[in-house]
Amino acid sequence: MRAFAPGSVTAVFAPGETADQSKGASVAIADGVVADVREGDADESVVTVGGDPTDFDPVELALETLGVSARSDLTAEVPIGRGFGASGAATLATAIAANAEFGLDYSREQLVEVAHRAEVEAGTGLGDVFVQNRGGLVVGDGGEPRKFERETPIEYASFGPIATDEALADDDLMATVAREGSATLDALPDDPTLADLTREAWDFAEAIGLPTDEVREAVADVEAAGGVASMAMVGETVFAVGAEGVLPNRTEVCPEGARLR
Repeated sequence: MRAFAPGSVTAVFAPGETADQSKGASVAIADGVVADVREGDADESVVTVGGDPTDFDPVELALETLGVSARSDLTAEVPIGRGFGASGAATLATAIAANAEFGLDYSREQLVEVAHRAEVEAGTGLGDVFVQNRGGLVVGDGGEPRKFERETPIEYASFGPIATDEALADDDLMATVAREGSATLDALPDDPTLADLTREAWDFAEAIGLPTDEVREAVADVEAAGGVASMAMVGETVFAVGAEGVLPNRTEVCPEGARLR
């Protein structure tokens, strides 16, 4: 059984009320992850990416929680570990596909929670799956987020990974993220455009000190072409709106969430 989950670009985030929650502003994108799940050959689940076996902790944890031994073959349309929520997309798509493949009868809400808990335990994310479950532009937290339909094209370029688990474990960084992220989210308009969000997100990225020289150069190129750009959280990745042909990759907002294929 195959399922797809969109990638997600988090523009702004801050810790939530508990350690396993976050709040933020993110957009689901049409480029994502496909999981092809079927019964495994042994008592231990196997995960592959592009045909190569790999350790993929959140996917394995989700399958364990669902109580199945399975093979999940992942096809990633976005780079893994570079701010596209690939681990969340892989985990959510796997959970949805496994539920159908094995006739588990979990509700959609339960599957999202399984994927979220697996991400938290693995240290790979705090809220991507909530965005990937809904699609669109999502602002808020996992409990009561606001979803906005948007059709603005998005360009992006990725230069390298930033370890999410290390960033989330950096107490000084997270204290700054909590302060600056909350202030940025509070400053967003009630009905934000992607340009509004991206503009505010760049101020946030600079305030927390994550942009590298390559990121700054790409953002400057987009701004010189009349667009706005910022940095994906968390990865050495730039996303942009309002410019065409400046960055090498072009996608669009995914209006709906994860689903069987």
